[in-house]
Amino acid sequence: MSTPARAPRLLGPWRRSFQWLLSLAVLVVPFVRIGGESLLRLDVPTLTLHAAGRALPIDALSQVLLLGLSLVLLFLLVTLVLGRAWCGWACPQTTLSDLLEWCEARLARALPQAHSLFRSGAFHLLCLALALLVAANLVWYFVAPYDFFARLMEGRLGWAVGAVLAVVASCVYIDLAFVRRLLCRELCPYGRLQSALVDAATLSLRFDPTSAERCKRCAACVRACPMGIDIRQGEQIECINCARCLDACRKVMAPRHQPGLIRYTLGLENRGLAALLNPRLLLVGAAWLAVSAAFIGTLVLRTPVTLELSRPAAVAARPLDDQVSANFFWALAQNRGASPLDLSLRARIPGGSDLVILGPVENFHLDPAGRRRLDFAVVAPQEQLPSAVELRLEDTQGRTLVRRRAQLLAAPLHKETSAP
Repeated sequence: MSTPARAPRLLGPWRRSFQWLLSLAVLVVPFVRIGGESLLRLDVPTLTLHAAGRALPIDALSQVLLLGLSLVLLFLLVTLVLGRAWCGWACPQTTLSDLLEWCEARLARALPQAHSLFRSGAFHLLCLALALLVAANLVWYFVAPYDFFARLMEGRLGWAVGAVLAVVASCVYIDLAFVRRLLCRELCPYGRLQSALVDAATLSLRFDPTSAERCKRCAACVRACPMGIDIRQGEQIECINCARCLDACRKVMAPRHQPGLIRYTLGLENRGLAALLNPRLLLVGAAWLAVSAAFIGTLVLRTPVTLELSRPAAVAARPLDDQVSANFFWALAQNRGASPLDLSLRARIPGGSDLVILGPVENFHLDPAGRRRLDFAVVAPQEQLPSAVELRLEDTQGRTLVRRRAQLLAAPLHKETSAP
């Protein structure tokens, strides 16, 4: 009497659960707030990154470059380790294609061939609804969804947001309705890039050539593959590492009490976790950690307020009387913190006494991420004019939040005019 076959361990349920959890997280994150701030959102007009309940203005080109370089290195690191597992397990293109294929199958069973026109219309409506959801979800990472829906109901989304919604929704609809797997197989550049980055540590899905004699030539792996490839032919750039062929092979071999012939390996040589300790992977990983630490440092260690100084082009300095002169400035103060501030501008001779400032620089208010222009003049003695002045922004407790040094210019003397 033969023993009953054990149910094979399939990866499909794990893959689908991961896809749905990731999709749900992407949809929910824009709605989450911590202390009144978005969990993750980039406000383009103010160049402010809202992350984990903090407002982090990105007000320097170095920060933008560090953030971009960190994302590029992370992309390379993930590709080096996981290969195209992103494509098969996490890419929105794959998730939406899987969903639409499931819906198509349900519609085909629910509606007979005589209702093909109605079935086609329902399918295209579904594609349009998904395209609009994807486009709106993308916009929510730049416009808070609470503001988005309020502005939508009032008809004031703005041309920029409306244009982004229209373009993204149109592209996604065309993709879902007419392209789908063709994009992964022929058009997506990621598969071509991954084939150039693969090394001894890259996760790969492969047919075990040492057990080829056990293959039943049933082609179940080929029928299960959404990309239409035969994994038995070796490494192919169209493979998205989704493991459908792995599950199909395990189902065929399970009644024979044999393991499947397809498996995940770290690299083509299957050297195990030791393959991760290779120079290229370690170098990219170290570079990503260093750049990410530098970016986080620029955000965390930055001053809570910035003060940018400039001089008016028309008049830089002029005498007020025979004793004192005024040096004219304008400054842009910006609050980079998450709390409102009341500030005052002070001027002092480095290592000396305070100087008088003329202008509205006492107890002005700055909201979080707010900016204010200050037009003022620093009054200094004419005869013993100091070479420089130190300008300080102080809060209501008298704490200095930022210092800037500026040069003082000598005012031109009054010219006497003779009577005609």
